[in-house]
Amino acid sequence: MKFEGTSKCTVASGTLADPYTGKSIAFQRGPKSSAVQIDHLVALSDTWQTGAQQLPQAQREALANDPLNLVAADGPANMGKGDKDTSSWLLANKAFDCTYVARQIAVKQKYHLWVTPAESTAMKKTLETCPAQKLPTESSPDVVLKP
Repeated sequence: MKFEGTSKCTVASGTLADPYTGKSIAFQRGPKSSAVQIDHLVALSDTWQTGAQQLPQAQREALANDPLNLVAADGPANMGKGDKDTSSWLLANKAFDCTYVARQIAVKQKYHLWVTPAESTAMKKTLETCPAQKLPTESSPDVVLKP
């Protein structure tokens, strides 16, 4: 990964091992930057519908910026996901399904959000395929922001 100038916040180029599609994406900042997007694993509209509207502003901001709820992903796949929850959208890359669902559960648990019955059914069905899956935390290797 190469950063712009001295900033550790602006990525200039790099290769993303995309968790949503399982493909590698060569990223170059510029006109095609939308090839990689930062996705909220639990869409912000879903968080609002499942309890975030009751959170204080500071907690809603923390939720929107929490690395536990953020992932760099293929832009078109993210756009296809939109604001859908697990009951209506899962990944093309089945190898990431368990991690994806576990992170959604961890986010909803952390911010005291609820799941719909359809979402709960879909989450349980996914997690049945990986009974050893643990819920991640902020310090989990795939969540921690790396320098």
